Amino acid sequence: MTLLQTARIDTAHLEELGITVFERGWLSSNNVLFTGSTSTALVDSGYCTHARQTINLVTEALNGRPLDLLLNTHLHSDHCGGNAALQTEFPSLHTRIPPGQAASVANWDPVALTYASTGQTCPPFAFQGLLAPGTTVQLGDNPWEIHAAKGHDPHSVILFEPRTRVLISADALWENGFGIVFPELEGLEAFDEVAGTLDLIETLGATTIVPGHGPVFENAAGALRRARMRLEQFVNHPEQHRRHALKVLIKFKLLEWQSVDWDELYEWYVTTPYIALIQQRSSQTNAVELQLTLNSLIRDLTDRHAVRREDNRLINI
Repeated sequence: MTLLQTARIDTAHLEELGITVFERGWLSSNNVLFTGSTSTALVDSGYCTHARQTINLVTEALNGRPLDLLLNTHLHSDHCGGNAALQTEFPSLHTRIPPGQAASVANWDPVALTYASTGQTCPPFAFQGLLAPGTTVQLGDNPWEIHAAKGHDPHSVILFEPRTRVLISADALWENGFGIVFPELEGLEAFDEVAGTLDLIETLGATTIVPGHGPVFENAAGALRRARMRLEQFVNHPEQHRRHALKVLIKFKLLEWQSVDWDELYEWYVTTPYIALIQQRSSQTNAVELQLTLNSLIRDLTDRHAVRREDNRLINI
């Protein structure tokens, strides 16, 4: 499995601004490191099973300097799972999170934070400040605007530097799409919020986009066009969005396991509350139906060369 990849565009202009982008594999979000003249900062910390690599990447790049500030664009486990390890490594680290789930973090509620319901892991961490939309935060030597970015996550923020027109878009916009719209899976209308966030990104006029996953890119117009086409497809066919979400959650778990017996995967599949929520299961849903659905999802993943099946075992690719 590739944990660290090389971006496809020349990022020298980012490095001149004291910005280093660690493009990670899909179990972890990308990490964005700022080395300013007086302080350092990291945006998003990846998944907990990759925490040691996150620390190694950051400490090597800092070359003896401490990490002063840690920010999370949102609190999905692949964006904040390395927080606890970084806080242990850098005892004076100041951590800031979006305000929407601050109480759940302060009281550490893994159910409210969705880690328990999705079958994912995130070690408890502390925070010392908030990222309030409409304000700015000093990253490196420049102030960055904090903007609300509802849709994928109702509490997510994106970060924009208007002078250089660099945008840290998190999971609100990737080069080829955006993150699962989790509120829609929970019965809340949020596709309009995705559209509003895409409109906001367009008005910002960013020329360089650092997404939460995948390579840094420059063609914002093309990415927005593809994202809107994808959004329209989900709006018109919400069942496709639900099926897509199921495959993503299965793939995410396989990335963590790397390989798993069919029976263990099936047990996780039928006992994970968020899977049941997405499927809108009733008490009448029987084992045969669940097995057929899981088989169909795994077949899609194998057809896309995301999973390999060997007898009764599934291997992540």
